Amino acid sequence: MTAIVQRGYGGPEVLHREEIEVPAPDAGQVLLRVAAACLDRGVWHLMAGLPYLVRPMFGMSTPRQPIPGLDVAGTVVALGPGAEGFSVGDRVFGIAAGSFAEYAVATTTSITHLPDGVSFEDAAALPVSGLTAFEAVHTHGGVQPGQRVLVTGASGGVGGYAVQLAAAAGADVTGVASGVKADFVRSLGAGRSIDYGTTDVTDLPDRYDLIVDVNGRLPLGRLVRILTPAGALVIVGGENGGRLTGGIERQFGARLRSAFTRRRLGFFISSETRADLPELARLVETGALRSTATTMRPLAEVRQAIADLTDGRVRGKAVIRVAA
Repeated sequence: MTAIVQRGYGGPEVLHREEIEVPAPDAGQVLLRVAAACLDRGVWHLMAGLPYLVRPMFGMSTPRQPIPGLDVAGTVVALGPGAEGFSVGDRVFGIAAGSFAEYAVATTTSITHLPDGVSFEDAAALPVSGLTAFEAVHTHGGVQPGQRVLVTGASGGVGGYAVQLAAAAGADVTGVASGVKADFVRSLGAGRSIDYGTTDVTDLPDRYDLIVDVNGRLPLGRLVRILTPAGALVIVGGENGGRLTGGIERQFGARLRSAFTRRRLGFFISSETRADLPELARLVETGALRSTATTMRPLAEVRQAIADLTDGRVRGKAVIRVAA
């Protein structure tokens, strides 16, 4: 099969197309014919091996998983021993390590059935970012109807889904993004979009019941200042940390501050399991959530797709088409 393979860490130049053997599903796994995969910042971090803090988990000098990709949508073509709940021919989507390839294996606990009428490309844009946003808004944020919610990084993968999920829950949503992406953010359900290039949202008089901080650009203290007295700050990630820790000290700083205030301040590492996938599928079926797949490239153009992502040229999600 054709796959994108990396034998070391670095920029997009470490990614190469290779012909390798089709993997065999182990117990509790299925083999998928991959139709589409998707990019996110996590793919870039694992490609670059940054921050260095992740390397003990994923490989010190070379990645233990040489094929990138986590998001997947495709068709079940084989079942491993004891794999239940799926049949050959089922259309599915979810999480499968090594999805930048024509075939990938996935555990039955990390995929779910694809709703009728949803394309593989749209489905591939949902799992990692959609599950992370769901945890941020619902599991940790506890969003309620009528609350005022602020989402930073609102035009990105996680941020775009967080805007939609909060709006679908009946919240009044404000998104922070670049000015050129304001219309896109409003189309997702935000009542207004603030251009971070011209306006510091923390200088405005508004106060929020929930802040979902995706990009980590704003100082922690300034975000806390614009929370209501019993508000919640959920830190999803951040791209402004150093090469060693990636800014994890900011997340732990929020947890420490929460011990001295009524406000709930914290972060989480997404579990990315099947538990919330059926709910995402239901929301898509009912129209409450739509895929934010806006850019699509073939597998051969993964390098350029990553360059587009890191240069900020992508709104929503960048999908990789694998099968015709």
